[in-house]
Amino acid sequence: MDLFDMMRETTLEKEAPLAARIRPQTIDEVVGQEHIIGENKLLYRAIKADKLSSIIFYGPPGTGKTTLAKVIANTTKAHFKQLNATASGKKDIQEVIKEAKDDIGMHNKKTILFIDEIHRFNKAQQDALLPYVEDGTIILIGATTENPYFEVNNALVSRSRIFQLKLLTKEEIIKLLKRALTDKEKGLGHFKTQADEEALNFIADVSNGDARAALNAIELGVLTTTPNEEGAIQITIEVAEECIQKRAISYDKDGDSHYDTISAFIKSMRGSDPDAAIYYLARMIYAGEDPKFIARRIVICASEDVGNADPMALQVAVMAAQAVDFIGMPEGRIILAQAVAYVASAPKSNAAYVAIDTALEDVKNIRVNTIPPHLKDAHYQGAGKLGHGVSYQYAHHYPNHYVKQQYLPDELQDKTYYNPTNQGYEKQLKDYLEMLKKE
Repeated sequence: MDLFDMMRETTLEKEAPLAARIRPQTIDEVVGQEHIIGENKLLYRAIKADKLSSIIFYGPPGTGKTTLAKVIANTTKAHFKQLNATASGKKDIQEVIKEAKDDIGMHNKKTILFIDEIHRFNKAQQDALLPYVEDGTIILIGATTENPYFEVNNALVSRSRIFQLKLLTKEEIIKLLKRALTDKEKGLGHFKTQADEEALNFIADVSNGDARAALNAIELGVLTTTPNEEGAIQITIEVAEECIQKRAISYDKDGDSHYDTISAFIKSMRGSDPDAAIYYLARMIYAGEDPKFIARRIVICASEDVGNADPMALQVAVMAAQAVDFIGMPEGRIILAQAVAYVASAPKSNAAYVAIDTALEDVKNIRVNTIPPHLKDAHYQGAGKLGHGVSYQYAHHYPNHYVKQQYLPDELQDKTYYNPTNQGYEKQLKDYLEMLKKE
């Protein structure tokens, strides 16, 4: 490192955000994640003993993935290299691999490679790592906000231990805030700051387990608040509310939390819990989800999970989708909420959904030679000579507009696809069909 690089690094370190400046240096300074780094836990022991194998840290933003990697960097005797998948490519990987080979060959020294946002590497980039993780040339530490079982090469996952980090508790966030306010070397301790407990509680609550969001808020409060007559900076609840105006929620439209939220939303409607369904709707709206995407899920649920138990549910859902497209947001939230409340509260039946999937399986697996001749098209000259339409019985000529005759192909005569339930309107359909069969 030359003089200019050293000066630049020193300046960046001083000007770095609070969350980066007060990042723990040792495992014992880390706040939270006791389930994986509590004393005598596997990861704690491995870091202390400097006996790490390849690992992947998986969890929401601000939970300490990079922090743990930095702690390992400060603890290990191995060479520590870092890449960010958003800015690095295959060439960068190859350079690290070359250096790692030289280190292990000439100095018998291992290399730990930390890759932040590893899920952003494409398949070819991840594949380039695989042989060297497998033969021990590098020890991989990956960090990702996405589920590694979906977003990371299966071969890499199988050769790594997955550690899932959890959102920090409110008490843990408050502990971090107080540490930041009193740390004179790297934190805000050189300011004369008085923070109300109410303000700290508010920031800790609204940050939703994201330490970075909480620390950014307290730093903004300290740096932008005018000292009082005694020269003290007072962090009140009003200051706190200005500094973190919107609750930080984990919701990436292409990520794990997106799928978890939409899954909970659909399952709540299916489970007839309108309160939970409305909550997850609000969560998606708050995070800026596309209202058309939400509307499509409501329409699907109205058919798949309500079906003929309440045919109005599909109409309500479709009309809501059209209305939201016409009205837009934010008023569209009201229309979506009405549709969600209706679908969640309606009686449920998946009989139509089961029927079509069962029929599709039979189409795929059972060979049917022909449609019954009497059902075939007879609207052309010569059809009768082929037996098409012959002996067909027109239902409207019979009592109740029903006559018993074969409709399914010979190979499927005894099949039943649609089994109406006793739920809502579908019970009337079931009773009607049973009455016809008796006649």
